[in-house]
Amino acid sequence: MTIREELEEIERKVLSPFAALSSESKGRMKSEEPCPIRTCFQRDRDRIIHSKSFRRMKHKTQVFLSPTGDHYRTRLTHVIEVSQIARTISKSLRLNEDLTEAIALGHDLGHTPFGHAGEAVLNEIFPGGFKHVIHSLRVVDVLERDGQGLNLTYEVRDGISKHSKGMGPVDNPKYRPETMEGQSVRVSDLVAYANHDVDDAIRAGLITIDDLPKECVKVLGKTNSERINRMVTDIIFETKKLGKKKVIISKEVEEAMVVLRSYLFDTVYMNDEVRNNFLKAKKIMKELYEYFCANQEEFWKIYGKNARDGEAIERSVCDFIAGMTDSYAISVYEKIFLPKRWQGI
Repeated sequence: MTIREELEEIERKVLSPFAALSSESKGRMKSEEPCPIRTCFQRDRDRIIHSKSFRRMKHKTQVFLSPTGDHYRTRLTHVIEVSQIARTISKSLRLNEDLTEAIALGHDLGHTPFGHAGEAVLNEIFPGGFKHVIHSLRVVDVLERDGQGLNLTYEVRDGISKHSKGMGPVDNPKYRPETMEGQSVRVSDLVAYANHDVDDAIRAGLITIDDLPKECVKVLGKTNSERINRMVTDIIFETKKLGKKKVIISKEVEEAMVVLRSYLFDTVYMNDEVRNNFLKAKKIMKELYEYFCANQEEFWKIYGKNARDGEAIERSVCDFIAGMTDSYAISVYEKIFLPKRWQGI
């Protein structure tokens, strides 16, 4: 028996009947020989962590564009916080932590530079539209490994493709992941950003802790740790009480989370100073997209690869720009559009 098979046997004995077993995965898009040491979900986690798109998240906006302060969140620190919260929920529910971690670490690989502002402008100008959830799957299926993709398991891809909630209800059957591990990541994403965005907004001087809606503070608590503990504890015990293959939240806590999310949208994300910065960022991305589509030879020199069979130039340009970090997008824009000082002899 290999070490992987030993780990799979432990899963069968220890995990909940509602957990996703690695030995029962629906498999990969392309079949592979199993690893003698790691389960399939462990391999997926490792492939995500070692990917280029994962490393680039450290320089992609979470809320504040290219923050100079050391303690503001980036897209990378966000997915690490989501992973920590989701693993706590999974461990308490005896779910598969390896699957949970893989989904959590990979769920935002398709995010553009400049956060949701970058996503919005690509959605406007790219034929067919752009959604970071769909692009996250394109990253892992097609773009990584120089076009070979990461060849992840069905369960990880399902969790990545259904993690986003938008401004709708916390749970939506249409977008509910098939596994409880994926569901735990989906709700942990909201728990994480609803809390760390409050923390970053206070750090930025946009709000104070006393500005938070009183009904949210009453239900969830005043400090970051109190709020996270309240939400996570509620999710764990409400789900255990339900006793079904579904991760849930109590009505009281869910309503407080929705109010807090709406408050952040109106007060922080739509703040004039934040919005004005992102209007400039949208201009950068729009002009880069149009420039590269019109100057294909120059684009291929920078991108370093040719179009895939049957794909239009717009598709490759969109892939390139979506993969940029904030700082790289600004740097490329300056190089193309801004005049350089003359260097005399």
